[in-house]
Amino acid sequence: MPCQVGPHIYDGNGILIWSGACTFENRNVFDFRPVTNIDDEVHMSFILQHAYHDDSVKGSGMIYDQRYEHENIVGVTNDLSAFNMHEFKVLDGGKTALACTYRSENVDFADLGRPGETGWVIIGGFEEIDTATGKVLFEWSSRNHVPLNESSFSIPGNELPRDAPGWDYIHVNSVDKNANGDYLLSARFTNTIYLISGQDGHIIWRLGGEQSDFDQNFDFYRQHHAQFVPSDDNETVISFLNNASDEGSQKDLTSTALIVKIDTTSSPMTARVVKSFERPDGELTRLRGSVQILSNPGGKGDGNVFVGWSEQGYHSEHSPSGKCLMEARFLSPRFSSYRTFKLPNNNFHGRPSEPPAVKSFVYASAISPTVITTVTVFYVSWNGATDVASWNFYAQAQDSSAPVLVGNVQKTDFETMFMADGYLDWASAEALDINGNSLGWSEVQRSILPETWSQSGLSIKPDDPSEIPTLDDYIDDDDDNTEDGVEEEEDSSYGIFGGLGGFLIFLLLVACSVTGVAVDVWLGQTNEKKLERKLNAEADAVASRLI
Repeated sequence: MPCQVGPHIYDGNGILIWSGACTFENRNVFDFRPVTNIDDEVHMSFILQHAYHDDSVKGSGMIYDQRYEHENIVGVTNDLSAFNMHEFKVLDGGKTALACTYRSENVDFADLGRPGETGWVIIGGFEEIDTATGKVLFEWSSRNHVPLNESSFSIPGNELPRDAPGWDYIHVNSVDKNANGDYLLSARFTNTIYLISGQDGHIIWRLGGEQSDFDQNFDFYRQHHAQFVPSDDNETVISFLNNASDEGSQKDLTSTALIVKIDTTSSPMTARVVKSFERPDGELTRLRGSVQILSNPGGKGDGNVFVGWSEQGYHSEHSPSGKCLMEARFLSPRFSSYRTFKLPNNNFHGRPSEPPAVKSFVYASAISPTVITTVTVFYVSWNGATDVASWNFYAQAQDSSAPVLVGNVQKTDFETMFMADGYLDWASAEALDINGNSLGWSEVQRSILPETWSQSGLSIKPDDPSEIPTLDDYIDDDDDNTEDGVEEEEDSSYGIFGGLGGFLIFLLLVACSVTGVAVDVWLGQTNEKKLERKLNAEADAVASRLI
């Protein structure tokens, strides 16, 4: 089963940096985000969903370091059936985190004018938990704070649910905490954002919905990801995604990311939109989503705005003035993201604990019944490494021999390909940063030979890489075309595949219609016309034989 579902990191060009899909066996991962408030390092947190076929595996909150190794695994330590998918926010210092809670309870429907009738309801809430032990330090439930009639989500079929899980009347989908110790809670099916006391759990105020405590100059509907935004003293600023829609209804034409300033000192209290960012394609995000306020160089949260629109992984970045700077999405509509975040570029350096992965394959072509040319093709990748600028490729005559450098290629994609002349039996690769410093080595792997060799009885001996001709061996230094001691400046080239063997393989790949591989090639440059003429003549001769 291919590894596709899980946490992923991409660079600014959409090139894959890290996939955790294999690590977590294709299980869903939610709320994958950078964590910058534990220490001076950037960490990562996410929710690993419960197992698909084992109810005893309830899922967990995860905190990872830049080596992609777990620092904390926060499991479910109470009666909850699973670690809820909506939130895992690590608080300052990393000792505690916030999570949402869902419980099914059989309740009386007196709030709906039906006293004595009972049915199953999903009670939403949140908890603050110890990241080291999973112990619940604070817990809040909507059961005694938000009545059923505050919901704008009707009971399906108007029939009281007789079985669990029941009617999802509030649908909690995010929680945050401020410096005063109070909690900001988003409840989708009441269209309300609540401020909840960290002392006794009472609702301090409601923003939105039918019972809003504010004079507000805007509406929102089915919102997600309400968060506090760092601001000046005595100001309360929040951000959230106004989905403006759900699976079956809508209240506006497009979804927007909102930044709202709240004034609780006025009478009545006021809430005003400070900034609004429309979804660039003008569509609606009916499910999920996130809003991230990026810090400017001064550290305040008034930099660019990064919005995850969820469906097909669609996301965009906007300047503070509202200009759309970037938008992207997955090519396939099969995949979506719950939330999308941007990592800080200046201090995140992926250093995988596992070495680079390299594979090499040997191919052969017959120039004549007695002459066979061989090529070794290398493929290398390093899942999670952020600072690789180029790759050195090495070959060895024996597994215990000293490695011989056979080429260098600039890294341009997740996987890099390189072709070398000859049958190179033992291969390895070295990752280099932009300054040429070594970042890590792969293990030494033996090259894979075509099955047809053994089937046909073909026996070809490996080459000693130290004896394979180099670029200089193709050039006759005694036959330089010079005039008055000045070498001619010609736009000649050694050829994009580094030699005749590579060119043969290229022809064979084209003839066999092998497609879909992004190829990085070793470019050797020379100004020798003789070399160009020689290679062109040999290529023409080989091509005529192949045809």
